[in-house]
Amino acid sequence: MAQAPKALDDARGRLEAIYEHLDVSEDAQVRLARPHRVVEISIPVRMDDGSLQVFPAWRVQYDTTRGPGKGGIRFHPDVDASEVTALAFWMAIKCAVVDLPFGGAKGGICVNPKELSRLELERLSRGYIRGFYDCIGPDEDIPAPDMNTNATIMGWMADEYAKIARAQYPAVITGKPIGLGGSAGRVEATGEGALEVLKIYLEQQDTKPEDLTVAVQGFGNAGYYFATAAQKLGLTIVAVSDSQGAVYSKKGLDVDSVWRHKNKTRELKGILYSETSVDEEKNVDHLSNEELLCLDVDVLVLAALENQITEDNADAIKAEVILEIANGPVTSDADKILGEKNILVLPDVLVNTGGVIVSYYEWIQNRIGDYWPAEKVNGRMRERIGREAKACFELASKHKVDYRSACYMHGLKRITAAMDHRGTHGYFNGDC
Repeated sequence: MAQAPKALDDARGRLEAIYEHLDVSEDAQVRLARPHRVVEISIPVRMDDGSLQVFPAWRVQYDTTRGPGKGGIRFHPDVDASEVTALAFWMAIKCAVVDLPFGGAKGGICVNPKELSRLELERLSRGYIRGFYDCIGPDEDIPAPDMNTNATIMGWMADEYAKIARAQYPAVITGKPIGLGGSAGRVEATGEGALEVLKIYLEQQDTKPEDLTVAVQGFGNAGYYFATAAQKLGLTIVAVSDSQGAVYSKKGLDVDSVWRHKNKTRELKGILYSETSVDEEKNVDHLSNEELLCLDVDVLVLAALENQITEDNADAIKAEVILEIANGPVTSDADKILGEKNILVLPDVLVNTGGVIVSYYEWIQNRIGDYWPAEKVNGRMRERIGREAKACFELASKHKVDYRSACYMHGLKRITAAMDHRGTHGYFNGDC
């Protein structure tokens, strides 16, 4: 079995093929080859039993040419510097794809947050801000939630920043609770934005949603909000999975029922993470995550981790369309195999931008002190992601490239143009 490539190597490895379709200066290529800043710290946390644990943590600002860094913070036991750097790179691309005035950044802590108490989790979250206080700010780098972080954690972080600064700076963090300056529509934005991209694609193919079956790998917030909105649109959700397993029903699942079951212990105990798996659902077929990936469905939604489809399992994929809500779930080697099988991939750098778009709107609302209703936020998000999706689809048709290449081209044109406006080798040598 071949080992999946490091996310960072795989992410940057895609650029060479993209440059063949773009007139990109050598200066811009050199700048995009390495991150602007990588900071690593250790966060000491006093545990409830009196012991001390130290957790490694990172903040990476890959590129800030177009504006302050923007990117989430993930808590996961497998987080490392390479993964965070790859995620920051993808953030730079996706912010440019949907024309946000941000660069790409990301953060992470190597921890299994489900093993921590609420008080330990709060100490860890506040420790992250103390450690990276000098690296972030409303005009420098704006964190947000990511895997295993949420509005509660963002609220603690924003509060810690305010304590250190001795002033209120709500725009330093997005994805906060509504009462602390969060935006209506933020929680569901990633999933609903992904559905908007799929909807536009289906309209262009003259395909009716009610004729399609869907399997969703990853039943967290993004996967759930996609699935429930997709079900309302008419698509049949036949399978969903979390880290412990998958459930399947040929006739279709009741998405809200599965979600309530998965989260019942969290609601009863007031905890931050679910202790229940979808795999415990009754009256359905039970599958492994690997089996879910290979289901014969029309649309396979990848909303879990990176490197889920590799050269080892790409041949077994039967879906006609893959929708990437997670970051980097399909490797470049797998992309080639899927292309040969005529399986279409709607890529992450467009599909999952709904969250960062609404984070941008939260940042604006924080700075002007005026807050919008959910209808306005969601409407503006759908309009922006829809406009940029159509531009990417047109680019793919014009250059006869796949959708991933078209999205990268769309974003890189904006990034490299901003870099070149600051001067190039040719300019300073009088060549242009």
